Amino acid sequence: MSEFWSIYVSVLTIGTLIGLTWLLFGTRKGEKKSETTETMGHSFDGIEEYDNPLPRWWFMLFIGTLVFGVGYLILYPGLGNWKGLLPGYEDGWTGVHEWEKEMNKADAKFGPIFAKYATMPVQQVAQDPAALKMGGRLFASNCSVCHGSDAKGAFGFPNLTDASWRWGGDADTIKATIMGGRIGMMPAWGEVLGEEGVKNVSAYVRHNLAGLPLPKGAAFNLEAGKQAYATTCVACHGPEGKGNPLLGAPDLTAPAAFIYGTSLAQLQQTIRHGRQGHMPAQNELLGNDKVQLVAAYVYSLSHGTPEEKTAE
Repeated sequence: MSEFWSIYVSVLTIGTLIGLTWLLFGTRKGEKKSETTETMGHSFDGIEEYDNPLPRWWFMLFIGTLVFGVGYLILYPGLGNWKGLLPGYEDGWTGVHEWEKEMNKADAKFGPIFAKYATMPVQQVAQDPAALKMGGRLFASNCSVCHGSDAKGAFGFPNLTDASWRWGGDADTIKATIMGGRIGMMPAWGEVLGEEGVKNVSAYVRHNLAGLPLPKGAAFNLEAGKQAYATTCVACHGPEGKGNPLLGAPDLTAPAAFIYGTSLAQLQQTIRHGRQGHMPAQNELLGNDKVQLVAAYVYSLSHGTPEEKTAE
């Protein structure tokens, strides 16, 4: 708040309190000291008002309200930039730093617990039921918006409960992915391959690599699609279509890895226009200790929880 508005608010507030006090005592002087049968001299629908003084309890209550108001403005923010005498209101009445305060309280309470798990390997943390509960809550708050509350993904977002991993599914890689994020890019090949080439490569990927049937009656040149794949796609996905975790290139022999859909039309769209994917880094938001718990939780989704392993 600027100095002008601070002074304006302060003067207006203090002036109002002074005016109310003057009005209270000023009207009190002209009142009669005791009850009387005299009226105020006017009538409303036949109803007249006695010229009696205000009840003493009402007068004292008004004084108490004024005293309370003055005390409140001294202890708490209310007079422009005045912060009040009580601690905790250095920033005034504002919620700007409330999130930081709550996080600091939580870190002070749970920090030692998080730090304990941070010194353990992710695989070992994934065996601790209490750690998995904490990781699950962190996942629900920070990851479920993209991957779903059941972690089974959605269009454009991978399923974290299966064995199809773009960047690798081992514990350390999962943590690295969460910490630093990932940027995946599938270049557009429409202009390079042409429309016929896009259709042939899509058919080859769907039928020959993923093992999925082609639409009945549709004519595709699978051999031409194979040759086009060898010249444009093999560098990332490999000669057998198994993908490359170093590049985030998915395994084309596993339909579960097709996060943008497995239909022929969807494959054609992917090859024709490419895809852009961005997994945001959680390091600055969560920090290493919390990421450790999330990584352990995600790791357990595809490797089994302690309860599931016991049941087996």
